[in-house]
Amino acid sequence: MTLTRDGIAYRVALDLPEGSYVNLGIGIPILVTAYLPPDKEIFIHSENGLLGVGPMSLPGTEDPDFLNASKQFVTLVPGASLFDHALSFTMIRGGHITHSVIGAIEVAANGDLANWRVSGEKVPGVGGAMDLAFGVRNLYVAMNHVTNKGEPKILNHCTCPLTAPRCVRRIYTDMALIEVTPEGLLLREVARGLTAEAVQACTEAPLRVADDCREMTVPDEFKGVRLTA
Repeated sequence: MTLTRDGIAYRVALDLPEGSYVNLGIGIPILVTAYLPPDKEIFIHSENGLLGVGPMSLPGTEDPDFLNASKQFVTLVPGASLFDHALSFTMIRGGHITHSVIGAIEVAANGDLANWRVSGEKVPGVGGAMDLAFGVRNLYVAMNHVTNKGEPKILNHCTCPLTAPRCVRRIYTDMALIEVTPEGLLLREVARGLTAEAVQACTEAPLRVADDCREMTVPDEFKGVRLTA
């Protein structure tokens, strides 16, 4: 069985530490906001100029000035601040954002990231991905483990144009939690009902299995999606 998209986001949220400044990318990463532990003070940053992003706005309460990077209406937590684009990217490039959760097209065994362009396809631009990949010291990828064709997204070497080399620290997927280490990829957790062998079968790059590898900590409502890869 694999996790839902919300299940991946929930598992990421558990690992964000107290006092962290976190940028969330478009897609699965943006869902992390809904699952932040209430006993931790975590500051969510959006590169369009927000720090202190709260949950999504309820219907009828939207403020057109409060949008995240996905152009969704959001709320702000007490003490939040708004600023221009230039200052937002200065925060990223200056190393003031401690964590970034980002989507990916491909991740290589050495931590190379490709998340902005599929070869041969036109895209409007890379956005803030390259700045985040170079400027944030803890880069976490949140994505499905395989493509919609069942092909691995965790590879020996990326085939799509790189966003940045050797920048990914952890990979959270619907099948597993994998840490990128100098010795290669280390399998830390697997989804309920899966084995390390099943995860490896959907991963091109070789995986080492941690001695304490365990089941991913996720509520039951985020489990039970049948493995189709």
